[in-house]
Amino acid sequence: MKKNEISILGAGLIGSLLSIYLKKRGLDVTIFEKRADNRQQAYKEEGRSINMALSDRGWRALEKIGLKDKIMPLAIPMYGRKVHDEHGKTSFIPYGKDNQAIYSISRGKFNRILIDEAENAGVNLAFAHRCDDVNLSKNTLTFSNNNEVKDIESSVIIGADGAYSSLRMAMQKQVRFNYKQEYITHGYKELTIPATASGEFALDPNALHIWPRGKFMLIALPNPDKSFTCTLFLPFEGTKVCFEKINDQDDVNAVFKTYFDDAYQLMPNLADEFLTNPTSALINIECYPWVQGKALLIGDASHAMVPFYGQGMNCGFEDVFILDSLIDKLGTNVWELVFAKFQKQRKPDTDAICQLALENFVEMRDAVSDPKFLIRKKIEAKLHALYPKDWVPLYTMVTFSTMPYAEAYAQGKLQEQIMDKVMANPLITQNWDKLDYEDIIDQLDAAKAI
Repeated sequence: MKKNEISILGAGLIGSLLSIYLKKRGLDVTIFEKRADNRQQAYKEEGRSINMALSDRGWRALEKIGLKDKIMPLAIPMYGRKVHDEHGKTSFIPYGKDNQAIYSISRGKFNRILIDEAENAGVNLAFAHRCDDVNLSKNTLTFSNNNEVKDIESSVIIGADGAYSSLRMAMQKQVRFNYKQEYITHGYKELTIPATASGEFALDPNALHIWPRGKFMLIALPNPDKSFTCTLFLPFEGTKVCFEKINDQDDVNAVFKTYFDDAYQLMPNLADEFLTNPTSALINIECYPWVQGKALLIGDASHAMVPFYGQGMNCGFEDVFILDSLIDKLGTNVWELVFAKFQKQRKPDTDAICQLALENFVEMRDAVSDPKFLIRKKIEAKLHALYPKDWVPLYTMVTFSTMPYAEAYAQGKLQEQIMDKVMANPLITQNWDKLDYEDIIDQLDAAKAI
């Protein structure tokens, strides 16, 4: 039986990045990936990829290993949300201050670059290896590869194999393993707004476009080829507009003409894409513990979240950054201690961001179209400008800082309570810029002291 030092399950974004970090520490690393290596073929996105939105936490992890400059040319800055109403009018809500942006990037291209970097660093890559079994008492892995069964012994096993992790499945068979999964009522479908006939962007490329419609929504993120990757979020069933009731070209066109007409005018291949691309589910996963001896779950394998805060990848990259910091402090001879400390430090934060992602769905599909929501954001932005250390908007704490998610969540809840009182003023839309902003800060200080 072959013995590996470190075996990583999954060659996705998190597994690839982690392998580079560990290899740079001089460790012998092998990634096992159930899919074939698609780098040799003309890559076809699978029609189920929500574009990634890289923000500060993700960039920090890339910068630490010198990859930021290589990735930046693939990324397009988005400085805020461009909200489209049903009549085609738009309003712009900045994400932060003038220079603050999240960055749209294609998952497929990004993943291929990280796999190339891992290979160049000396990571062993084993594609088309499906993990059939993990024996946690012996630290052995069983793989199927081209009808051949392989058993591998490994000193350390790390599951970066996503929401349907083989390692987590093995851990679930152990005593006292807590596991919770929840599919939300909505699914998603990927669509495209192509470049214009003159080869330009059909919409402003420096914004995340959103068509909020109460119980459902469409979003669009820019790509370097001047197209937009669109994602339609609809209930699976049970409402007037749902996937169950859209069965043919006429249904598709009717829904888009009614609710997203300005986008519809820019989507020549809409019906074909809608009827061809898969409808995918959205899952939230929590589990504990993430560690069994020298085996660890990381990224979506331990905390899959819905995509509505744009933090799934950024959170996974931050997992890698924090794990590496603990290895730096404790060394590579005490994996059980490293993993135990990682789990203890990280679990409250991943619980917080998973909850925030669920809550943000309601904001994105509904609240952003409310005129009072725009006023609320303006008040928060002014508070932040006047008292930058005392009042930091929740979105800024999550997206443009590396504050622990749990701390951001707690601070955000205090601020939300105070803002609810401010917004209850019946004259707020006329008088928002004449508020006593110092009094609002005093209320926050008082709430923190309780």
